[in-house]
Amino acid sequence: MKAPLTLLLVATLAVSACGGLRESRLNPRNWFGSSTEDARPELGPTSDVIDGRPLVPAVTAMTIESTSSGAIVRAEAVMPSAGWWDAQLLPENYGRPVGGVLTFRFVAAAPVTPAPGPTEATRTITAVVALTQAQLDTASEIVVVGETNSRRSRR
Repeated sequence: MKAPLTLLLVATLAVSACGGLRESRLNPRNWFGSSTEDARPELGPTSDVIDGRPLVPAVTAMTIESTSSGAIVRAEAVMPSAGWWDAQLLPENYGRPVGGVLTFRFVAAAPVTPAPGPTEATRTITAVVALTQAQLDTASEIVVVGETNSRRSRR
């Protein structure tokens, strides 16, 4: 009678200790937190895509959402007018991290005839990129670069 009771007590304590794992750094879903704003880093000519679209003026938000196969990086920018299109996050360094930093350029195509947007919501554009688990395993930081700033998220 004492052995099953002792085993039940030990199992209960072990399972209750696992609740702290949800907020720990060991949980892969907690690896990338909220993004912080930084000054724009210097970009080299190492993008594997030759693109004529300009960088967005400023990256206003960036989130990283976990998926079953890796993560989705989502970035937002408020443009000077409505009508900007074809927003995309272009990888730097051929999509490979340099020093653990995976960098993306946030670009968008300008409208043919700019129309003033009455609200910030009508001028906001969003771009996303899917990352594989292999890319996440080699990156400790993800950076999205605009013309005047960048946003970064660290593990």
